[in-house]
This record gives sequence, structure tokens and C-alpha cells, in this order.
Amino acid sequence: MPHIVVHLSGQPDAQLTRRVVDKVAELTQTVLDKKLPVIAITVQYIPADAWFIGGQSLAELGQSAFHLDISITDETNTKAEKARYLREIHAAMAALRSNLHEVSYVHLIDARAAAYGYGGKTQEYRHQQAGV
Repeated sequence: MPHIVVHLSGQPDAQLTRRVVDKVAELTQTVLDKKLPVIAITVQYIPADAWFIGGQSLAELGQSAFHLDISITDETNTKAEKARYLREIHAAMAALRSNLHEVSYVHLIDARAAAYGYGGKTQEYRHQQAGV
């Protein structure tokens, strides 16, 4: 039940937003084994002249960038799965964005099950109710 926030450089683009959401959802399902009905994704755009890497704006550099934060329940994915997710997200974004700057980040946030949830219930509660 991940919550995902994607920041993209540039001006809002509905077609790009849809392609990014579809690809991020697909990789979140296939690599991290998360279920689509509980994947929540928000996309925000930041103007290239307001996004700085190494003291220069992306507008000055003539490049694009992204930042993706994904909150997942701690201990539900291995280090190898997380490393693969990071690689595959970066590759997917490079295919979707022209001149993608290498300094584009993916942050997998391992949230404790007792401190994370949706629908008014923690993931710890859901785990206990499942009898696992």
C-alpha cells in the first residue's frame, strides 16, 4: 500500500503525467509486489528554473529531472528488490524524459507498520487481522 509522490521538472503535461503514473504503478506492482488498488500516486511539476542541481538550474543546464518518494511498509521488500526498483524507475524515467540529469532521486521510505496505514487502520493491524 505504497504512497508515491513524483516531482517532475518542467511545465504540467497531462500526457507525460499519465505515462509516468502508468509506468510507476507497473514497476511498483512487478518489482515490489504491491497491489494496484492500494497504490496512491501524486505528481507535481516544478519549473526548470526553480530546480537546481550543483548550483545551476535545470533551465540553465538544458536538462530534466525527477524525484520519487515511495512509502512502503518496513520489512516487506528485500534490499535487492529495492535496488532493482531504483534502477528500473531511473531507466523508465530516462526513457520518458529528454536529457534526464543523473542527479534524479528515488527514495524508498521504509515506514514502520504500526505508524503507517490507510482507511484508519495501520498496516500492523492489517497484518495481525490476517493471522500471518
